[in-house]
Amino acid sequence: MTEVEGTDERQSWRPPAWVRDWTVWVPVIGAILVALAWGWELGQVLAATVAALLAASVLAAVHHAEVVAHRVGEPYGSLVLAVAVTVIEVALIVTLMVSGGPSTASLARDTVFAAVMITCNGILGLSVLIGALRTHVATFNAEGAATALATIATLATLTLVLPSFTTTTPGPEFSPAQLAFAAIASIVLYASFVIVQTVRHRDFFVPEADADHGADPPSNRQAFASLGLLLVALVAVVGLAKIESPAIEDGVSAIGAPASAVGVVIALLVLLPESLAAVRNARRDRVQSSLNLAFGSAIASIGLTVPAIAVASIWLNGPLVLGLEPTQLVLLAITVVLAALTVLPGRATVQEGAVHLVLLGAFLVLAVYP
Repeated sequence: MTEVEGTDERQSWRPPAWVRDWTVWVPVIGAILVALAWGWELGQVLAATVAALLAASVLAAVHHAEVVAHRVGEPYGSLVLAVAVTVIEVALIVTLMVSGGPSTASLARDTVFAAVMITCNGILGLSVLIGALRTHVATFNAEGAATALATIATLATLTLVLPSFTTTTPGPEFSPAQLAFAAIASIVLYASFVIVQTVRHRDFFVPEADADHGADPPSNRQAFASLGLLLVALVAVVGLAKIESPAIEDGVSAIGAPASAVGVVIALLVLLPESLAAVRNARRDRVQSSLNLAFGSAIASIGLTVPAIAVASIWLNGPLVLGLEPTQLVLLAITVVLAALTVLPGRATVQEGAVHLVLLGAFLVLAVYP
């Protein structure tokens, strides 16, 4: 009897959960690969492997950010996700600009603009479309959405539009004094929005329907473990992106796309997991949480990236191009107007979602075929 029981125990044994969970070991493997492959010239097979591990590390990073977010609750959860994704974005931009030289002068502009277009058209449009398909009309808090959208419009104007019209320096660039002001203003607006979102008017950003009422939040131990793994995943993402950057640039050149398309690739990469999180929220009738993710990411993308690039520009060689081109200005203007018409009523139909997605499609096509 004892032998049978021992046999059953051996047959039923399973590895610990942390061994079975890919989000635990993928960031660790990614960080190890960064240490081993730093400075290598990648072949096609190794480049494909690094790309797959990079994508998996991004997914793992956002998973652990979601664990921490679930622990702290809404709207803090959306804030954690937005900051985590923006840290990845900023790290990728700075890393590529340091190694790329003058050819990456507009990388920060292209990436930030792409992030705004993806969040304010892609994530917003998809969330509204899914929410409206479920309940005929997607509902959300107009006060919170309008506050966020006003912040995005102001940040985008100060940092991406004005450089194309200033005259102190030639070209779509800021002078050092103008760049310093834009960086400080971005931090002030971002900090004030965080205070409004989490303290002063927190109720503007909390969804009415709570589909997670049956799911217990993770323990403090799980949250701290995910926080540590999140940091490891961020290191892996930054390092792997640095290793993979020549392959990304070669791929963009191979399809005949302009160099600005590299920024679009970076934005798509870092925002894809957050887009999936927004879709999950919309399917649970939590469109407000989806909007928190979309607008919060756009605000963090500008509010944190521009100050970081401003500081990094001290060590960067070559110009820092921030001003948008005419086509980009048109797309930004119609995006702001359309987003305002979508969120101000506090309810939207599938038509608004479809219009936003079509506008995103126009942005992607023009990014490849300007």
